[in-house]
Amino acid sequence: MSTATTEIGGAEDLGAAQAHLRIGEAAELAGVSCRTLRYYQEIGLLSPAGTSPGGARRYSDVDIARVQRIRHLQELLGFNLTEIRTVLATEDRFASIRQEYAESDDADRHAQLLLEALALSEDLQAHVRAKLGRLNDFLTGLEEGADRARVRLATLHEPG
Repeated sequence: MSTATTEIGGAEDLGAAQAHLRIGEAAELAGVSCRTLRYYQEIGLLSPAGTSPGGARRYSDVDIARVQRIRHLQELLGFNLTEIRTVLATEDRFASIRQEYAESDDADRHAQLLLEALALSEDLQAHVRAKLGRLNDFLTGLEEGADRARVRLATLHEPG
């Protein structure tokens, strides 16, 4: 299985020792609900590392870290699930590029991989800058509204 596939969803068979957490345990460790884990799997953001002989999902530490990354991108950066899919796919491709680079001795291939990584990085940077621009516009609007409220409040307390 390729690194990209493994990184995207954790679908590589990691064995019972690593993919041992039941969905409830994994959800608790990741700080989400079981329903959220199932939803992330349904939309392709996460794939359990394994299953029990009876077909129950089993999660690894890599899966938990991926869910925490998703939550980080949602909560801290304000990304929606579509944006998160883009970020994760890019990060997964970076991991594949790093692995392929390390396994290759071909200078031409190294150059191709580095060019691809740079293009991916520039695309992701542009996406983040656009998000920051929208957040800055929102913040500016809040600040302007607060300033107007302060001016109005000050005029209410002026002697009359």
